[in-house]
Formats: sequence, C-alpha cells, structure tokens
Amino acid sequence: MSNTGNFELFDSNSDKAWESFRNPTDTMLPSQTLESGELLSSKLSETNFSKGRFQMRMRPEGNLVLNTINLPTDNINDPYYDTETTASNSSGERVVFNESGYFYLLLSNDHRSSLTSRSMNPSTKNFYYRAIINFDGVFTLYQHPKNLRNEGWTALWSIPDDICKVRGTEVGSGTCGFNSICRLNPGDERPICDCPKGYFLSDPNNEYGDCKPNYTQSCADDEEGSPADLYGFEEVINTDWPTSDYALLQPFTEQQCRESCLQDCMCAVAIFRSGDMCWKKKLPLSNGRFDNTLNGKALIKIRKGNPPPRGTPDLPRPDMKNQKNEHNLIIVGSVLLGGSVFFNFILITSVCLCFFLVYKKEHRQILHHGGAVGTNLRRFTYEELEEATDGFKEELGKGAFGIVYKGLIQMSSVTPVAVKKLNTLVQDAEWFRNLPITVKVDVFSFGVLLLEIICCRRSVDMEVGYAEALLTDWAYDCYCEERLDALVEFDMEALNDKKKVERFAMVAIWCIQEDPSLRPTMRKVTQMLEGVVEVPIPPCPCPFTMTN
Repeated sequence: MSNTGNFELFDSNSDKAWESFRNPTDTMLPSQTLESGELLSSKLSETNFSKGRFQMRMRPEGNLVLNTINLPTDNINDPYYDTETTASNSSGERVVFNESGYFYLLLSNDHRSSLTSRSMNPSTKNFYYRAIINFDGVFTLYQHPKNLRNEGWTALWSIPDDICKVRGTEVGSGTCGFNSICRLNPGDERPICDCPKGYFLSDPNNEYGDCKPNYTQSCADDEEGSPADLYGFEEVINTDWPTSDYALLQPFTEQQCRESCLQDCMCAVAIFRSGDMCWKKKLPLSNGRFDNTLNGKALIKIRKGNPPPRGTPDLPRPDMKNQKNEHNLIIVGSVLLGGSVFFNFILITSVCLCFFLVYKKEHRQILHHGGAVGTNLRRFTYEELEEATDGFKEELGKGAFGIVYKGLIQMSSVTPVAVKKLNTLVQDAEWFRNLPITVKVDVFSFGVLLLEIICCRRSVDMEVGYAEALLTDWAYDCYCEERLDALVEFDMEALNDKKKVERFAMVAIWCIQEDPSLRPTMRKVTQMLEGVVEVPIPPCPCPFTMTN
C-alpha cells in the first residue's frame, strides 16, 4: 500500500501486476487519474455495496460523462452530464485528481479544463481528500481534517449542480425510480426521491427505487362506474416527468385538460403549463422532478375511495395436477384472452350449461340405481337439520365459513351428509335476496369452474373427506393455511412450476366473493389470468357468513 492509497501487487520479478488506481470502484484519491476508457461505478445504496446504476466514464472521444446503466446489465443510457470536450484539437484525454486536491481534464493540446473551482483552495497538508460517485448519481469531492478524527467528511464540490434538473434520458427511470419525483436537498445538494400520492415504493427498503400505483387503471368497457365516479386528481405544482408525454393539446384550458385525462384510460398524469398547454403522460413515468421554474402543475390521476391492497402472499404456488389439467388451463386461458367480453360471457354460460347437463345426467343414473337423495335440490328447515345431526353433535371440521357436522338424511334412503352451521348469517347471495341478477353471477360460476379445473374434481364431492367436500371452502382453507399444494395432491410433476396455480387460485377466490361488488369483471379476470395486471391478495369470500 503506497502513501497515496494505491494498493499494488507485484510478481516474482518485482513487476507491477495489478493496482487499485487502475481498477477503481466508486472512489478516486489525490494523485489518481482516470484514463480514456476507464470508469467509476457507484454502489447500489448507502449500505449495499453491489454495483449500482450510476457511472463516471472517461470516453475515448474526449468527453467526461455521468450516465446510468440498466441493471442487471451494463447497457449504458445517454449521459445526464458531460464536459463537452470533444473538439479535435482540444479533446479530453484523462481526468486528473492532483496531489493538491484539484480536479481537471488534461486536454490533447496540453491545456487544462478545470472541474473544481480555483477559489476552493484545498490543503492536502491539513486535510484528507477523496472523490466519490455516490449511489444517487452525484459525483462529490469530500475533505476530512487530519487532526480531528471525530469529525466527519465534508462535501466541498459536486457535479452536476442539480441532478434533479439534468436533461432527461430517453431510456431508464432517471435519477429516481420510475413514477418517482426528485427534489434537491438544499443542505447537501443531494437528491430526495418521493412517491406521489396514490403511489407506494415497490421496495420499501429502497427510497430511491420505483413507485407503483395502488390501483390498476383499466380500459375495460364494462368497468363499473363512470370515470368521474372512479377517479380524481391530486394537484402538485411545478412537477413534471418530461420524457413520458404521448400527447400535447394546445390551446387547452385546465378544465379541458382535466376532462381529457379523466376520460382517457391511458392517461396517468396531465401537466398543465403556460396557461394553454396540456401534456398527457402514461405509465411508467420517468425523469420525475420538482422545478420551481416550470410555471405549471401536475394533475395526477388517483382512484377515489380505498382501492384494495396490491401484492401477492408468500405462499407455496402449486402448479397443475397433471398434463391434462395444464392442457385444460391453457385452452381456457387462450380462449378467454383471445375473445371479446361478449364472447367470454357466451362461452362461460355454455360451459356452465354443459357441466349442469353432465351433472344432471349422472344424477339421473344414480337415481336409477336407487343410491342417492330423492331430489336434485331440496330445502331443509333448521329443525330438520338439527334432527339429522342429532343436535349438531358430531363435529367433522371447521372451514373458512363455518363448522361442519355429520348427519343422516332420510329420503329415498338413509344418506350420510355434511351440514355446515353458520352462527352469523346475513341473507346475501343474489338468488336468495331481492337484488338483480347481473353478469357477476357468471363471474362466480367461472370461479367455481376454475377451481374444478385446477383441482381436477367437482365443486361438491361427498366421496372425499367431509372437510374437503365443498371445493370453494376447502380451496380457501388451503390458501389461508399455506398448503395449496394439497389442492394438487402433492403431485411431483405439478410442483415443478409453482407460480401459475397460485395466480389462478387467487383469481378464482376473487371470482367467488359473496359480495358481487367485490368480484372482478371478466375483462379484469382475463388480465389477471394472463399476468398483465397484478392479482391482489383476495379477502375471505364469505365475510357475511363467517362464524363468530
């Protein structure tokens, strides 16, 4: 280790084999140079020393630049800062951090292009110096007093002057993550990244990362409610995402700008500037910044009310039970995703009708052999069920929506049954209350059908254990207890890929919600099945009929 801080390795012939000054990471020290083609690379975050997004690079044509890369690759984006030293007779050759603490570019004509100000007057006799490309993209020169060990490092100079206002890059998120807003901290000239209202950090541990909207804006024609009922605007002054425009409307009033963005399902933000300009922007938003010279405002579209939380649970993700199951899912998904909403409605209705006819045929065959209940559908009184279960005596298990008891029903013969007792009951399902039958009934039917395909069994099967007899109850139990693999009976082939079944099972649980208003539209169902939109964590399908 030399006195300059250069770590050197020598071979058996005392020849220098490697040195840290020629293989820098994010730091330069006095007497170090950055030659043509060499670079500094930032760390990922304040505490993560993996390779980060920002670089300082001495390019062969003579420019010293600061640029971002698209992790995890080394693909370089356009620079957000450069010295513009590419003239043929005075191009830059190397960056010099001399022993006096000054930074300059040595040009091809032997002249110097100063980077630090001469008025700084650094003193290497009394101070230590180092320069770092920080994880937030600011290249900063620091000093530390040699005789005061408890003192921290003080920033003396940095480039660029305001990283939030640098020119935006066409590719990449900019200084902060996608959909984020950059503003400069006046205390240390470093950026602060904020998520706008209605957005949250994708990674809560990375405040400089991407922001995600807490809702999914849909272009579905059957979205329930008008745009004015579903969305509003959050006003933020002097804020812009300059590289995310897809339309400029001029001349336009602010009210016209609001209405145009509100009615446009692609519009996430509208920027109203200069009294008559309306810039419409779509996600993801990039190069966000606060700039008090913009003379305008951002109208950020947000969902009214409380949208359901987004995210997926950390659960086992079982795949299809076998090749036949997977083939069925592929067929169903392909047809649904390729068809219109009307076609999907007809398809689902037809499939449900086919299942009904098959079940009806099988039921008639059972009746012919005299081994089942005498009618296809029978309504029992509470007293009859209490008698059949001997006063709800023998408990078989507890499902998500109630306790199941063993019982015997006397009809054409004595038949063992499973009876579910609901302690708190609200008369809430469309067929049994005075509510109109809507397309959401078909969504429920599709959810049941989807569970049957995933599990390769009927929705009601008395030949399995009582706890598993009702597929909708058992599937939600398995989901809550993190044992979705039981739905595919621990089939090894099915467990090779665990992501698809979790997504399909979650979609099915959304479809079988007891409250029709919570069920997604078929357009949203197809988007979730395809993976175009994220599937939120589904709530309990029957909150109104849960036991106390």
